[in-house]
Amino acid sequence: MMNMDLSAVIEEMETGDQDSALTALQSYNKQMNQCFTFNRDEQKDREEGKLQKHLGELVLGFLDRELQPSCLLACLETVRILSRDKNCLDPFTNQFAMSTLARYASIAVDSATTPAHSQSVDGQEEDAGGDEEETGLCSKVLKESSPPSENPDQEVIVEALKSICNILLHNETGQVRFFDLRLTFLLTALRVDVRAQLAQELHGVSLLGNHLEATLGLCCSGTLETARAGFEGIPTEELPPLSRQQTELAMEILKILFNITFDINRRKVDEEEAAVYRHLGAILRHCLMSHADGEERTEEFHSHTVNLLGNLPLPCLDVLLMPKVQQGSIEYMGVNMDAVNTLLKFMEKRLDRGHKLKETLLPSLNLLTESARIHRETRKFLRSKVLPPLRDVKNRPEVGNTLRNKIVRLMTLIDTDVKDCAAEFLFVLCKESVSRFIKYTGYGNAAGLLAARGLLRGGKDPGIYSEDEDSETEEYREAKAQINPITGVVEEEQPNPMEGMTEEQKEYEAMKLVHMFDKLSRNHLIQPMQLGMDGTMTEMTTEDPHKLTNKPLLQSEDPPNLDSEDEN
Repeated sequence: MMNMDLSAVIEEMETGDQDSALTALQSYNKQMNQCFTFNRDEQKDREEGKLQKHLGELVLGFLDRELQPSCLLACLETVRILSRDKNCLDPFTNQFAMSTLARYASIAVDSATTPAHSQSVDGQEEDAGGDEEETGLCSKVLKESSPPSENPDQEVIVEALKSICNILLHNETGQVRFFDLRLTFLLTALRVDVRAQLAQELHGVSLLGNHLEATLGLCCSGTLETARAGFEGIPTEELPPLSRQQTELAMEILKILFNITFDINRRKVDEEEAAVYRHLGAILRHCLMSHADGEERTEEFHSHTVNLLGNLPLPCLDVLLMPKVQQGSIEYMGVNMDAVNTLLKFMEKRLDRGHKLKETLLPSLNLLTESARIHRETRKFLRSKVLPPLRDVKNRPEVGNTLRNKIVRLMTLIDTDVKDCAAEFLFVLCKESVSRFIKYTGYGNAAGLLAARGLLRGGKDPGIYSEDEDSETEEYREAKAQINPITGVVEEEQPNPMEGMTEEQKEYEAMKLVHMFDKLSRNHLIQPMQLGMDGTMTEMTTEDPHKLTNKPLLQSEDPPNLDSEDEN
């Protein structure tokens, strides 16, 4: 809009007359309704920005008055348009503006006295659906759990949570639910106290879990098997895609649940809480196996699902394996592995994309790691897919296009979070056996994790893993003696660089090397280290070399048949 037009709107608003303001705002709203981008680089645009801020102040002044429904609607539409410009939000971020807008959103403390409650914006009565007794009980619980606060912002937040609860109980229109859920997501993302209140005092996990179940149209049996109402007995992958509205509402719920459960797996839960989380896990399994309207939206939906699954208490993840094996299901050891296989494919897709691995890959990789650690069937299934019996002994573990090669390559990255998570995943699949881990990754790639665990001297971490035997492939058995443990492959025999040297020449080269290392050490460019008895690296002193000649530290502690690892 041109400056003179915006100035004309402001002039009409400054008269205070509702009819004049209504005409001006309707014209402005019609012209700016589809405007979503703003540029404030030029002087002209900056002047227009000042005028927009002034217009926002005038509109808020009108909203503090008793208005005709048509004028009220025009004012709210103008606020919506003006708030799209992040550079012109000042009029809407002060206490007066937030309180005014909160009252019209029905989430203010004294909302019963607000003009917005004495009339309907769109000329229609609000739906008062829902059970009156249930609503009264909900309000009673909320009021008891949310005592009045001296902080007005906190009171607005409390009322916002009340509004969400009532909306979920009354099952209002999808658009209203979406924006209230979005508001709740923002509150729980920005305020730690709100997360705790919603999760504990308001039983948010149960409430939102039930709402997620209703949004997806699910019915859950006593065995925690879910099915979409009207499609019982039909495999999840054969169900029609979720509608756009269902997907959007479900993703908002998943994001809120993630915020209020992010610390759950760090503490113990009682039986009642575990039942709630296992019920939620069953719903999330259905989400994981469902599809939205389009591949991109489906991946986004699955991403939020995986993020939330990673927050659940580990014992509750058994619901992923709960469904009975049906025709077309992936069966392993008599267990339905559809959900685990979907997680593995999702992880590999993120891995192949290679974009922002820390944010996109780690949630699914961590989830698979912890699932494999606690569930024997999951670990064995994943091992059969990721670490099948070793046949390729000619190429380095990080070279190739198999899933093992891709994950070992992650162990060579600079990003420590990604490399540590990848190493941990493979280490768990190897039942935390050092020799087995080195076999599949090479000692060079494995050294980082082994050093952090104090396992450089070999051995095996204590764990909850079952005993298995290994069926080595013929290729591996024949080449085993020639495999370089550092690289993990059979390498071509290299010529001896000291061949043809006299003993004096060899000694000269050795001392030359010692002096080079000594110089680097004295200049603090390197720090000589030694392997301690506990398997960790410690600084080496000048006296240590003399001790090592009489008491070598590098001794194998692996049991004779530790390489035995059959997972069948």
